[in-house]
Amino acid sequence: MNYFVTGGTGFIGRFLVPKLLDRGGVIYLLVRPSSLPKVEGLRELWGADKDQVIAIEGDLGKPKLGVKPAWIKQHAGKIDHFFHLAAIYDLQADAESQRISNVNGTAQAIALAKGLRAGCFHQVSSIAAAGLYEGTFTEDMFEEAGAMEDPYFLTKHESEGLVRNEKRLNWRIYRPGMVVGHSETGEMDKVDGPYYFFEMLRNLSSVTPKGLPLLLNKAGLLNIVPVDYVVDAIDHLAHLPDQDKECFFITDPDGIRVGELLKVMMKVSGGPNLRAINAGVLDAATQLAGKGIGKVKPLKSLGEKAVSRLGIPPQVMGYINYPTHFDSRKTRKLLAEADIKCPPYEYYAQALWDYWLQFLRPDKQSLISEVDGLFNQMIGRPTLAALRRTVKGRVIVVTGATSGIGKECALRLARADATVILVARTVEKLEETLEEITAKGGTAQAYSCDISLEKDCEKLVADVRRDHGQVDILINNAGRSIRRSVRYSYDRFHDFERTMELNYFGALRLILGFLPSMEAQESGHIINISSIGVLTNPPRFSAYVASKSALDAFSLCAAPEYSAQNISFTTIHMPLVRTPMIAPTSLYKAFPTLSPEQARDLVIKAIISKPKRVSTGLGVIGVLAQATIPSFTEAFLSQVYDLFPDSATARGLSEAEAARERVNVPSSKLALAQKMFAQVMRGVHW
Repeated sequence: MNYFVTGGTGFIGRFLVPKLLDRGGVIYLLVRPSSLPKVEGLRELWGADKDQVIAIEGDLGKPKLGVKPAWIKQHAGKIDHFFHLAAIYDLQADAESQRISNVNGTAQAIALAKGLRAGCFHQVSSIAAAGLYEGTFTEDMFEEAGAMEDPYFLTKHESEGLVRNEKRLNWRIYRPGMVVGHSETGEMDKVDGPYYFFEMLRNLSSVTPKGLPLLLNKAGLLNIVPVDYVVDAIDHLAHLPDQDKECFFITDPDGIRVGELLKVMMKVSGGPNLRAINAGVLDAATQLAGKGIGKVKPLKSLGEKAVSRLGIPPQVMGYINYPTHFDSRKTRKLLAEADIKCPPYEYYAQALWDYWLQFLRPDKQSLISEVDGLFNQMIGRPTLAALRRTVKGRVIVVTGATSGIGKECALRLARADATVILVARTVEKLEETLEEITAKGGTAQAYSCDISLEKDCEKLVADVRRDHGQVDILINNAGRSIRRSVRYSYDRFHDFERTMELNYFGALRLILGFLPSMEAQESGHIINISSIGVLTNPPRFSAYVASKSALDAFSLCAAPEYSAQNISFTTIHMPLVRTPMIAPTSLYKAFPTLSPEQARDLVIKAIISKPKRVSTGLGVIGVLAQATIPSFTEAFLSQVYDLFPDSATARGLSEAEAARERVNVPSSKLALAQKMFAQVMRGVHW
């Protein structure tokens, strides 16, 4: 079975494509040319090869999505299902950009599907297509939609209308509710919808005594659904016979009142007890107040400023009194055949909160004062003034500069008046980081480069030297990590090649490219972001640790050769850092981790003081143990290896088997300690 998918690199798409692959399908994935580097990473994530996931260059803004006519002609009649997921969902996006993507993009997707003579066109719409309808909205209703002042509501309604008007094209429409993270892992790609209230709830939890009851009215009815339920439903409904020209609500049958949602979230955040009262008078008063304030511009402006200071976009407040109930009985009956049900919000609220707290929460000023005191004592927090004295006017190359540690370093260095060279693969993310820097008055220039490719590295070095003449500091931050036992890697030699290409050869190409100019100016600093794994040698990371060790060894050998030219080499043995990369491995929640901001400060301190290496206490203990008591260390690491299995993907487990196993994986430090104690003391009775 052949599938054409738009928006496959987006949040819902990343979960849907594996479902289609499980059906033995071949996926033709529409991607913009600038996003092509993402595809290889997604193949690796999905466990697919180039014959299973095939990238097709295109663009939502072009006729027939920019797909080449020759390709369309060659594949006409060979596409069984065309899934259109690509759209803009951003409450703060401007109306024009939403119209281009949501309406014009859908029109061109339909044109392409017709050109391909696709078997069925699957439109992922939204409950927003109903507008702010007052009452119960059924799956057969469309023209009856309510108010649509918000451009997202309007463009989703119009795009769905385009699909419905097609008479000769088979189609199916899916209207999911407000999609949030995975119900088991909490995984989410951005702060949106109910997440906007999380920071306010956290602040309230920190200042209100636990157990103190607070009252609030229940207000409007929200319909929130976890992404795993959405993709399970779409996958099942798309393959049922005799369901063409139908629309499906993928919603929570009950929904949840705003007051109840806040009550649940306050509970999982450890805050006070909320009591949501069902007072019709209060709900009516809230609605009238909202409508009244909206008509008085000064009051509306004042209200918007007030909620903005809480970190909540004013547009979100329109959902407080959401008036619509969605009747999904027809869809639920079809899903019941496959035992697919929407879990209640209370079931997965903790997972959403934990993921937001660890991976999505922005770096607030209040966070700085809460940073672990021990970290500050051991590492210190270099001041911006001290950094500025070191880097002002210097040209600094940062690889992997669009997320995590790299982005945090780039932003900090730009604030210190350095000229920052941003290096990463994805053009869109480079542009976002560049805009963020320039908006704050910093100086930066972005270069798209896949560090694992020799030609890309050669071009990068040539372009930077042409544009800037010299490089004063090189921060080799980009890297690839693989967690897999050797016994599950016998037929995966490419894992070792990939890690070496990026972590060692890529970094080495840049070092060799920029060293001549550093030598000519008799100054320079090369900083390599290594890993604590090089010191502790954890099992399952043989490919990753070997590649990092190679770069460490090169630096140790090269440093004496350039000491007379005032060129320094620094290796940072970085411990585990809270980035989205580690989120899918729920076990990591139980281990102590640094925030990206703390990891950034390790790098900043290295820039200022130029040490030979930067290591944490745990890393030093690890290397001492390996040197002095190797047999005991190996025995201990063997216990650690036996304690937790390889990932479900590595061992070829089904999703059901993996779900059962996740229940026993510790997700807190206490649970981890208990499991380790039981493992070490097995056979000992107390």
